[in-house]
Amino acid sequence: MARFDEYKVMHVVEGGCGTLLFGSSGLPLKRLESTLNQEAADGWELVFQVIENKRFWLFWSRESVIVTLGRKRG
Repeated sequence: MARFDEYKVMHVVEGGCGTLLFGSSGLPLKRLESTLNQEAADGWELVFQVIENKRFWLFWSRESVIVTLGRKRG
């Protein structure tokens, strides 16, 4: 496993309006892809990711992804 000098954690959440109206709206994959590509251009590498499912208000649940990035100083 690679060791990094610094880490960054990102939290990307499923939209709340779609969750309320449709029961689910999905993660914003285009935004996540764009952000990861931008971070990779700055030297960050994906270290770990986890998908979380949390209760949203009373009856709904909402997905989010927590992404950990790492890079070496240089």
